[in-house]
Amino acid sequence: MSTGQRIAILAGNSDGAQAALERLVALYGNCPPEQATALVALGGDGFMLETQHRYLGRNLPVYGMNRGSVGFLMNAYREEHLFERVAAAQSANLHPLRMRAHTAHATHAALAINEVSLLRETRQTAKLRILIDGKERLAELACDGILVATPAGSTAYNLSAQGPIVPLSANLLPLTPISPFRPRRWRGALLPGDARVVFEVLEPDKRPVAAVADYTEVRDVRRVEVREDRSITLTLLFDPDTNLSERILAEQFAV
Repeated sequence: MSTGQRIAILAGNSDGAQAALERLVALYGNCPPEQATALVALGGDGFMLETQHRYLGRNLPVYGMNRGSVGFLMNAYREEHLFERVAAAQSANLHPLRMRAHTAHATHAALAINEVSLLRETRQTAKLRILIDGKERLAELACDGILVATPAGSTAYNLSAQGPIVPLSANLLPLTPISPFRPRRWRGALLPGDARVVFEVLEPDKRPVAAVADYTEVRDVRRVEVREDRSITLTLLFDPDTNLSERILAEQFAV
C-alpha cells in the first residue's frame, strides 16, 4: 500500500476505543469511510467483525488495533507511525459463509465471517440430520448444537467447542458438534472448502432450533444450508511479524 492511502479510523463503543479514536484523529486526521481506501478499526474482535459486515460490499482492507480483550484479529495498539504500519501490513483474504435458513413460513439469508451455528432453543436436545453435497452423512445427531466455521473463525467458538484449528491455506471448513449426546464418540469432521452442508431439523416442533450467522439469528428453523461464498473476499491487514497465518499456527501450540 502506498503512503497516499486514504484511511478512515473507526472505533467501538468502549471508553478505551473512543479515547484511542480521539487521539489518533488528532494525530492523523480522518477520512470519511465513503472516500477511504483502507479502514483502521479500534476495538476487539467483535468490532472487527462488525466493521467487515458494515463495509462488506466495498471490500476495503481493514487494519485493526486492539482496544478490546482477546484481539485475535487485531494488531497491537500503538499510536506512532500509523500510515507506515498500514502501508507495510500483510493482507489475509477471507471468504464468508453464506447461510440460507428455512422456517415453516420464510427463508432467511445471511453471511458469517466466523461461523454458522445451530443451537437448541429449549431444554430438549436438538436432533439434526446432516447432508454433505447431497449425501446423508449422519442420519441423526442429538446435541446442544453444531457449527460450521471458516478457517479464521476456527479459533473462536469452534475452538471452544473442541473443534480443530484450520490454517488459512488449508481450504477446509471445520464441522463441529456442540455437546453431542448421540452418537457419543462423533467429534465432527473437516470438510472441503467447496462443500455444501445441509442440516435438517428433526422433530422441529418438539425440539426447536435457532440458526446463527455471526450477528443474524433465525429461530425455529427447519432446514439450514451453508456454503463458502467465494464471490466475496474480505481483506484483513496485519503487521508482518504477527500475520494471521502465524497467529493461527501459534494458537495450535498455545498451552
